[in-house]
Amino acid sequence: MPPLDPDFAAFANADAGTGDGDGVGTEGFDLAETRADIEAISRLPPAITTVDVGRVVVDAHTGVEAETFAPTTPGPHPALIWLHGGGYVIGAPMMGGARMQSWAAKLGCFAISVDYRLAPEHPFPAAHDDALHALEWLIGSAEDLGVDAERIVVAGASAGGGIAAGLALAARDRGLSLAGQLLFYPMLDDREQTPSSTWATPAWSQTANEYAWHAYLGDDPDEVSAYAAPARAADMAGLPPTMVIVGSADRFVDEDLDYASRLMHAGVPTDLRVYGGAPHGFDIVGAGSAISTAAVADAENWLRRRFAG
Repeated sequence: MPPLDPDFAAFANADAGTGDGDGVGTEGFDLAETRADIEAISRLPPAITTVDVGRVVVDAHTGVEAETFAPTTPGPHPALIWLHGGGYVIGAPMMGGARMQSWAAKLGCFAISVDYRLAPEHPFPAAHDDALHALEWLIGSAEDLGVDAERIVVAGASAGGGIAAGLALAARDRGLSLAGQLLFYPMLDDREQTPSSTWATPAWSQTANEYAWHAYLGDDPDEVSAYAAPARAADMAGLPPTMVIVGSADRFVDEDLDYASRLMHAGVPTDLRVYGGAPHGFDIVGAGSAISTAAVADAENWLRRRFAG
C-alpha cells in the first residue's frame, strides 16, 4: 500500500466500524449496534438561516424517506441527490447533513440525502430502487420544490458513490437527463481483482469489502447487474459529466481509476482527482486536514460549474 500522508497516520490501524479491529465483517461485529452508534452521532447540524431542513417520503410504496435541505431564496434551484456511504450495510442520511446544508447555502442548490434501505435485510436492487425513486420524485416535484429538473447532480461516497454511479446508468437508460455525477471514492466492483483491492488499507478492510458485497448481492448471484456494480457496465457512452475523487491509499483506487478512464474513452467529460497518501473516507476521518479541505473545495467548484448549466 502507498504510504499514508502524515495527516492520516493516526488511522493506519483503524478498521471500519469500531476502529479497533472489530469492524464490518469481523468476528464479534454487531451490525445493529454499529447502526445505532452511527445514528446517534449523525445529528442535524446547527441551523443555517438560509436553509430549511426537512424530511419527505420519496416512495409511497416502500415508505423510503430523504432528508431535504432547501435554500430559502427563490428558485428555480439546481438540485443534488446524495447517497451516504457505509458498504450498503450501515450508514445514515444525516452523515452528510452538514455538507448538504453547507452546499445548499453556498451553492444555492436543493439537496436531498436518501435514507435508502440497507443490506443484508434489503439486498440489491433495494438501495438502487430507492435512489431511482428519489430521482423520479425530485423530477416529478420539481415545480413545487422550486427545482430546475435540468440541473440535477447525483452524488455519493463509497457505497453511496456506487449507488450514485448505478443511478446515473439507470437514468441514461431511461432517458432521464442529469447534469452530472460526483463520486467520492466509489465502491464499484464486486470482483475484487485489482491490485489495490488486496491492500491492507485502513478504514475499510478486505474483510469488510467482501462482507458488504456478499450482503448486497446475496449468495452466489448468477448475474451481477451493472446497476449494482457499475464497473461491470459494458457501455459508458451517454453518461453525464463526472467527477471522481479518491485517495492513493484507498483499496478502491484502481477500480476508480479504471472507471474514470473508461468514461474518458467513451467521450464523457471526466474530472479525476487522486489525493496522495489519502485513505478511504479521508474527507471524513481527516476533516480539516489540508487534503480533505482541498478535496471538498474541488468538489464544490466542480458542482458550481455543473449547476451553472
